[in-house]
Amino acid sequence: MRPVHLLLIGAWLTTVCLNANASPCPDWPAKRAHAEINALQQQISDWDDNYHRQGRSLVADELYDQSRARLDSWRSCFNLGTAPVNPLSTARGTVLHPIPHTGLDKLSDGQAVQGWLASRDDVWVQPKVDGVAVTLVYRKGQLAQAISRGDGINGQDWTAPARKINAIPQQLTQPVDLVVQGELYWRLTDHVQATAGSLNARGNVAGLMARKTLSLEEANKAGLFTWDWPQGPSNLPARATALTELGFADTHPHSKPIKTFADAEHWREHWYRTPLPFASDGIVLRQQSRPPAERWQAKSPYWVIAWKYPVAQALAQVRKVHFSVGRTGRITPVLELMPITLDDRQVKRVSVSSLQRWRHLDIRPGDHVAISLAGLTIPRLDDVVLRSTERPEVLAPHPEDFHPLSCWQPTPGCESQFRARLTWLSGKHGLALQHMGAGTWEKLIDAGRIKGLLDWLTLEAQELATIDGFGERSGARLANSFQHARQQPFSRWLKALGMPPAGNASLTGSWQSLAQRDTGQWQAETGIGPGRAAQLSAFFRDPQVQALSEQLRAAGIDGF
Repeated sequence: MRPVHLLLIGAWLTTVCLNANASPCPDWPAKRAHAEINALQQQISDWDDNYHRQGRSLVADELYDQSRARLDSWRSCFNLGTAPVNPLSTARGTVLHPIPHTGLDKLSDGQAVQGWLASRDDVWVQPKVDGVAVTLVYRKGQLAQAISRGDGINGQDWTAPARKINAIPQQLTQPVDLVVQGELYWRLTDHVQATAGSLNARGNVAGLMARKTLSLEEANKAGLFTWDWPQGPSNLPARATALTELGFADTHPHSKPIKTFADAEHWREHWYRTPLPFASDGIVLRQQSRPPAERWQAKSPYWVIAWKYPVAQALAQVRKVHFSVGRTGRITPVLELMPITLDDRQVKRVSVSSLQRWRHLDIRPGDHVAISLAGLTIPRLDDVVLRSTERPEVLAPHPEDFHPLSCWQPTPGCESQFRARLTWLSGKHGLALQHMGAGTWEKLIDAGRIKGLLDWLTLEAQELATIDGFGERSGARLANSFQHARQQPFSRWLKALGMPPAGNASLTGSWQSLAQRDTGQWQAETGIGPGRAAQLSAFFRDPQVQALSEQLRAAGIDGF
């Protein structure tokens, strides 16, 4: 659940599991600092209002947590104290809880968990079900009242929708009076948290309970995990068994005793990667001994704690925006980020995929974006979470300036596309030059040795050895690689120069014979359509490409 009591916000924010992504203090003047802090505080208040009062989750829970931590960090940087925002200010209802809902502090890492366990015996672990908290009141075995968590003291009356939810026992197996606290969750089939994430499950069930009318079909999408019986047996196994006998089925199979930190690690990993009927965002560690229910308060207690899973999304601040131009002239915006950690991987930059998407999202330096890992390895931009109050101008390249036949030299503005051409030429799709990569090309360009696509053909080992960053051995290796390139067949040279894909077209003969083909002749080849035929004709007739062919002919390369 989200933070539950104003007095504990500061403490909670310092313990939430965000240490790896903590940001340094911004270098802002006082006026800018106040503007940014106020904007973030207002954004969080809007999220709180939508979530607690309207049942709409506008931001992923882990991004919400990180945004709150960012707010607290900024306020600390500028000596403004703890954020005076109560996340439950709009959640307070009119119905008094018979027993207050406690909160739940979160430990930051394994070391903190070991410290918490060190002074405790008889600890049990449960999955931290990702849903919305509820109090259920029974009188003589009949469901009498359902109350939303609210601010922990008062909540909303959820009795009407609760009567339609099959997962909530309407009549217990015994005519007893009792109060239970639990989590309403969105039912999922064989849900694996590590691969599927939370799927907005919490927002779905929150929205369900906020509706004025609820159909039986909709109600059946909700499940119930009863995590406590405040006035039940003091022994947790006895509590779980009794709850099962009364009709609360989910508690017992998901409550496990642990003795060591390794046990806690095991169940955290197990529930993270094992199919469950609900989304979960960590584990909950419960000490068996606890005070009587009459002493419970609407704040985080000492006898229960959460250890969350690794974040699937991280909040990252944009340092700058630059634009990469590929070999074919495609422009890709790239965000330089303040370093963040995702699944033990440090992320410093992320692609925006296209110029169109960047313009649509309007990302500027200072904005905060959500980053995840696609396929668990590749950083992916998900969305903009927070916008900076200042919107510095970002000058993007003009798309009309770049195309498959632009930038054959590293002239101003052409550096990116020219480097991409060199990387393609030396890569596996081109000449497959050994010991050549983007970094090596960069050194040669910086040394002034490469001013055209084929200037490397004239470089010899002695000259290479004198370039900063090279030596006799590396110079000799490169010279051998360059010499080997001269022996490559004509067809590989055509690909290395960037000839458009020709499908199954015949490429026999010489450069001159291919250059003499017109669009119609190219289109007559198998698998070549009008568009590709026009591209091939333009390539062979381009003056700069023809100049490169002359260089290769003079160098004695076969086919030219």
